[in-house]
Amino acid sequence: MWNRKQWSSMTFVIFFLAATSSSDDYACKIPHHSSHPFCDASIPIPHRARNLVSLLTLQEKILLLSNNASAVPRLGLPAYQWWSESLHGLATNGPGVSFHGAVSSATAFPQVLLSAASFNRSLWLRSAAAIAREARAMFNVGQAGLTFWAPNINLFRDPRWGRGQETPGEDPMLASAYAVQYVRGLQELPGIHDAARQDDDDDDDDALMVSACCKHFTAYDLDMWRQFARYNFNAVVSQQDLEDTYQPPFRGCIQQGKASCLMCSYNEVNGVPACANEELLGLARDKWGFKGYITSDCDAVATVFEYQKYAKSREDAVAAVLKAGMDINCGTFMLRYTESAIKQGKVKEEDLDRALLNLFTVQLRLGLFDGDPIRGRFGKLGAKDVCTPEHKALALEAARQGIVLLKNDKKFLPLNRDIGASLAVIGPMAATTELGGGYSGIPCTSTSLYDGLGEFAERISYAFGCHDVPCDSDDGFAEAINTAKQADFVVIVAGLDTTQETEDHDRVSLLLPGKQMDLVSSVADASKNPVILVLTGGGPLDVSFAERNEQIASILWVGYPGEAGGKALAEIIFGEFNPAGRLPMTWYPEAFTNVPMNDMSMRADPSRGYPGRTYRFYTGSRVYGFGHGLSYSDFSYNFLSAPSKISLSRIVKDGSRKRLLNKAGKEVYGVDYAQVDELQNCNLLSFSVDVSVTNLGDLDGSHVIMLFARGPKVVEGSPETQLVGFSRVHTISNKSTETSILVDPCEHLSFADKQGKRILPLGSHTLSVGDVEHVVSIQIY
Repeated sequence: MWNRKQWSSMTFVIFFLAATSSSDDYACKIPHHSSHPFCDASIPIPHRARNLVSLLTLQEKILLLSNNASAVPRLGLPAYQWWSESLHGLATNGPGVSFHGAVSSATAFPQVLLSAASFNRSLWLRSAAAIAREARAMFNVGQAGLTFWAPNINLFRDPRWGRGQETPGEDPMLASAYAVQYVRGLQELPGIHDAARQDDDDDDDDALMVSACCKHFTAYDLDMWRQFARYNFNAVVSQQDLEDTYQPPFRGCIQQGKASCLMCSYNEVNGVPACANEELLGLARDKWGFKGYITSDCDAVATVFEYQKYAKSREDAVAAVLKAGMDINCGTFMLRYTESAIKQGKVKEEDLDRALLNLFTVQLRLGLFDGDPIRGRFGKLGAKDVCTPEHKALALEAARQGIVLLKNDKKFLPLNRDIGASLAVIGPMAATTELGGGYSGIPCTSTSLYDGLGEFAERISYAFGCHDVPCDSDDGFAEAINTAKQADFVVIVAGLDTTQETEDHDRVSLLLPGKQMDLVSSVADASKNPVILVLTGGGPLDVSFAERNEQIASILWVGYPGEAGGKALAEIIFGEFNPAGRLPMTWYPEAFTNVPMNDMSMRADPSRGYPGRTYRFYTGSRVYGFGHGLSYSDFSYNFLSAPSKISLSRIVKDGSRKRLLNKAGKEVYGVDYAQVDELQNCNLLSFSVDVSVTNLGDLDGSHVIMLFARGPKVVEGSPETQLVGFSRVHTISNKSTETSILVDPCEHLSFADKQGKRILPLGSHTLSVGDVEHVVSIQIY
């Protein structure tokens, strides 16, 4: 069986025709194919979808259940490629996007993890909106589809995961917030893309600019570790961890983001393949209200039979996923075995109809059956709307806001640009223009970190030190050391690239690859002044040696900063931008690699020496903690307004008075917690926390305010602390700025018990911002 990368490359030629169809290849053409009811935009979408399904033969239905959906010439339906990628810009991974035509590049935003480090909801929304605009433009010129399989909102549970770079980090609240903004920006909920519309009076809330897909559902965060591969891995997850860690991002993506697609993952969840898991997929549709289509990950239906041996036959695998609620197979497995599954009585034609209704509904919302797209609401968009100055400026802003200053001894940074000092840049990642990480496209402009620094330094030199990121040889050390000795200041660029972490490739160590650590230390020792260490990559690194080394004054994490990363880094190093990014994941010491990667438990278990995972439950030492990030300014905080007491109640069925009852109907006193689903009008209990932050420095700049909560330890498995809100604000030197964070106690102050039921601890909850705290008492009356 091919993996996803092989599938993308091996089938590109096959799918190229469908992916790059000309703009005149559309459904419902006048006069021959426009009379069908499904072409009548005045008819409600569900009726149009049902009409289309009713007109199809069984063979035609089967041929539409692949990502490369076949044409139906007699109805005037062109082929359609469902698989396009747009994780942080239009990407080449899926066959639905091509850069061969009028558009040869697209704006390359920072990889998701670095964007998440900005903790800026409006930035995420605007970035996704820009990607959507470029996607529609490329669709109009025949170089993209309209269904994009992003965002990746799995939690960055283990620091070795090769795809952690693609995610918003380790915190479920942060990942959910990112998912909501990305999906809203991509799908164009009302008011986001009005400037692109031709019909300003069109207020159809069901319409989509493009379709977003939340992936990979669920508990998918291992690609290849020892004998475990994503195709055969059974993620054993407690109901407690599912409820308060793995599922919240998907719930938010569906309920608040209104995503129109959900991708089920390769792995099994507690013994059942995700794409064949009726309980799991039913949760999304029946409990969370998901309205859209469910796609398999590529060849995930085949794994149900071939790798996981869950199904006894290929036909059983087809039946299992269709009955579970999956709608479309990325791959050809269902094309080959659905008909025989029907003949064997394992699949009914109604199962296909249900899937096709979901698929056609999304296509109708995209306007694919409304006639000529050039005459539609987004018809004016074209090549001129890709790589615009506005989008490139936004990519630069996203890189600026995400870069994290990890260390800055004696305020070594920023450097003074006006003194004309010479600068040496050392390291294999310094001169590369491949700064996008996984799921990248072709950027509008290709510049390196060295190029960006060169715009600010009058005299600059370069030495690679290591021939590549694996750094297996020290052949280049002597030249690097000599180059460093001759410069006034030295920037060393070390870290990771996609040879170390990517899809299908997890890391085994948290240390810098190969001899990179020796390179950094040798150059630092030789430099006349302390050096600046710049770290690339998505995975956390154990750089304790650099944190302790006084010759390494400053450390910056730039992740995969996208096309504008070089300029953003230079602006920060030379003080034109005050850094404010915060780490969206914990950086662990190398000893953490002793923890089995296949252990999905979040909570610590001292009895077996298990330290737990993520800042919410981890009990071990850290290199850098979640939320760590420095600025060129210092800040102080003050709580301006927050309640000191909140009273909860449960309403008796007869409504006579409010009191908390146990299951026997007796009034309860002295309880330690309340089950959230037993509380009435929980959403009405939300309260505002007003905070002021004072910039104590001489530089203006943005600042991320992070509100954490620490609740009473009423039951086993309580989080150590958890993020309940955040706000990025612009601050003025020596002045105070106020912000407000809304807290829903039933959502933000609760967690799951061992049965997977959310509980709200009673008693004192400590809210904290920086080093100041405020106590809120939650009581039952």
